[in-house]
Amino acid sequence: MKTLYSRIVLTTIAIMVTSSLIAFVLSNLYYQYNLKPYNDQKVTTMAKDIGDFYDSHPELNIHDYLQHIGQLGYQFYLVNDQGKEWLYGGIFRERDLSPETVQQVLNGTVYHGIAEFPSELFITGFFDNVLSNSIGIPLQVDGSPHALFIRPDITVQFGEMRIFFSIIMAIAILLSILLVGVITRYIVKPIVKLTEATQNVAKGNYNVQLNVARRDELGQLADHFSQMAKGIAQLEQMRQEFVSNVSHEIQSPLASIQGFSQTLQTKRLSEEQQQHYLSIIEAESRRMSQLSKQLLMLASLDKEENILEKSTFDVAEQIKQVLFHTEWSWRSKELTMDMSLPSTYIHGDQQLLHQVWTNLMTNSIKFTAPEGIISLRITGQDNPSCSIEISDTGIGIPPEHLPHIFDRFYRVDEARDRSEGSSGLGLAITQKIVQMHGGRIEVTSQPGEGTTFTVTLPTL
Repeated sequence: MKTLYSRIVLTTIAIMVTSSLIAFVLSNLYYQYNLKPYNDQKVTTMAKDIGDFYDSHPELNIHDYLQHIGQLGYQFYLVNDQGKEWLYGGIFRERDLSPETVQQVLNGTVYHGIAEFPSELFITGFFDNVLSNSIGIPLQVDGSPHALFIRPDITVQFGEMRIFFSIIMAIAILLSILLVGVITRYIVKPIVKLTEATQNVAKGNYNVQLNVARRDELGQLADHFSQMAKGIAQLEQMRQEFVSNVSHEIQSPLASIQGFSQTLQTKRLSEEQQQHYLSIIEAESRRMSQLSKQLLMLASLDKEENILEKSTFDVAEQIKQVLFHTEWSWRSKELTMDMSLPSTYIHGDQQLLHQVWTNLMTNSIKFTAPEGIISLRITGQDNPSCSIEISDTGIGIPPEHLPHIFDRFYRVDEARDRSEGSSGLGLAITQKIVQMHGGRIEVTSQPGEGTTFTVTLPTL
């Protein structure tokens, strides 16, 4: 299996090789269409200057003259009309001139071999050291026609530079490969850490420390992965606590039902005692039924798959209905209802929001002492959002408990709530429903003075 490191290194090297080949092809094309005619003209001018200088100084020995110029970095091929040949400067790799070409120069025609040289695409013609890749000019030597062919001696003119550039290219290639390997290791290192962290998370170990101090995309990925691992760890802890709480909630009524059932079967009890035990069994059964209903509702709400069946309705009328349904409870405690419920239309799920007001009203009635006051108010009905406030003069909630009252199975007074059949899920369900409607729920409370719940929901 190829690792990401090897893939990046091989891909980079492939890119370097491909780009070098493309650059070589493009440079050759540039030579063929731009530099080749220029070099031909330049060497032609130089050849004519050499011929003109010799013509103006007939006392010079042509052989000594060409020998000295050849030492300056040029190659010469001199031939007379009798076919006698002389070479000066560097040696041509191949003497491939046709007799017709030589005869044309002897007759006075300038030979442009550099411009006409048929070099291949991958061979830069300027460096091809053959006689046909030269400039030929006619020259009179002691009254006899001669043909002089000239081209730069690349070995002399660019010998050291060729070695220099070859060394530079070799060092550049080696350093590029080395640096690609090092830099790729640096790039891939966070991914390797992420892979190891992913394996740890898959094994259930959510306490991962990536320590990737980077501000690029990989650094952001590592930060997001760390946050995700923390979130999964919190969810796992919540899941374990949830399972533990559910097991505890179910175990308690089951133990009561089992114990009282055995008592009814094994002991001779009076009818009054039997009725008392049966009433306890009924209450515990009802409590388990309520718990199961709330758990099913929470599971349904957690899915959030188009669960809301929204319609437009008057939330003030709905709260009045809840008040009517709970009338026996608050009248039996002689509670005073202070209401300010102007007509306010919202777009939401009537059934779920009815559960919200029922939960909040039930809590207010439950924790308000006889002859207390419960206030119901709606404000902001003409604004983009309205606020429904339910406050009471009950026992209040201690400050240390306020941040946790919406947690599942959380109870402010464990013993009292359990005796009253509370499961600790009502406010969790309430908050979930409000959030699903795009709203929020807030609570303020003072021990001994009362509690106020404020639900803010978007209006039409």
